Amino acid sequence: MVKTTKKKEESIIEKVAHAAEHVVEEIGEAVEHVVESAAEGIEKAIESVADDDDGEKERKAKKKTTKKKEEKESDSAETQADEVEKKAKPKKEMSEAMKAKLKAIEGKFKDIEKIDIKEKVTGEKSEPTNTLVPIEDYLKASMHLGPRVITPNMRKYIYKRRADGLAVFNTAMLDTKMREAGAFLSKFAPEDIIIVCKREAGWRAVKLFSDLLGIRSFMKKYPAGILTNTNLSDFFECKLVFICDPWLDKNALMDANRVGIPVMSICDSNNYAFGIDQIVAGNNKSAKSLGMIMYLLAKLYIEHRKLDVALPTIDKFIDDWENLIPPK
Repeated sequence: MVKTTKKKEESIIEKVAHAAEHVVEEIGEAVEHVVESAAEGIEKAIESVADDDDGEKERKAKKKTTKKKEEKESDSAETQADEVEKKAKPKKEMSEAMKAKLKAIEGKFKDIEKIDIKEKVTGEKSEPTNTLVPIEDYLKASMHLGPRVITPNMRKYIYKRRADGLAVFNTAMLDTKMREAGAFLSKFAPEDIIIVCKREAGWRAVKLFSDLLGIRSFMKKYPAGILTNTNLSDFFECKLVFICDPWLDKNALMDANRVGIPVMSICDSNNYAFGIDQIVAGNNKSAKSLGMIMYLLAKLYIEHRKLDVALPTIDKFIDDWENLIPPK
């Protein structure tokens, strides 16, 4: 009976021990599972915290960058505003100063002549109204036309070349030079002047000019040496030599230059003006042009010296003047 009870107790103890072992194993497994889950949770928490820290850092960095940009933009905007204000202020002051100056000089330029645009561009005045004769008369007499050759001395008097190559004088300048020549010629008395014209086209006009004013003339041929060689029987002295062509009348030009007598000459576009004191620019090869030049010089000479001489009409200097048609 006692043995049976002992066996039962032993079997119960074994069962309890076995159950205890089983419970211990389950508890160990549960603890391990809890520990592992806790470790994983801690790791995830650490990672999420790290991510949050990184994001916060990035956000802070972005905020700093944005703030710097905003500060820079605000600074640049303020700088630009200051510059604009600085620039605007002198301009405003300048404009006020200019207004004051304009008011001070107002009315001083009323008498200044208007600029002739055509004269600035082409060298020829639009429509001179105070010329010695109408511009159409200069054109009728072909005084404005020169040969194809243009020398350096005469280039400044030329306006352009025609399509056929002929030189065209500036008509306004022709009138100006004619006035200058008339004033220059009037400084000398008729007995102190000689006029030389070897070109046949000018003989008619030169003779009328000479007879009208009492000026000694040499046509066809100029006797060389009459101004320089005192041994010649026809030697004489004068104070002005007026020639019609520096090339054809070169003997008279050279004699005058040797003894220092002033020379006035009609010069075409192909003439050199060396040794000439007063130029009369214009065509010196045409009878019409030479007639116009002699007529105008006679008119100016009479006016300047106030001579009691009746000036013949222009048709006396130029044949068939009324029938002449000005070239286009």
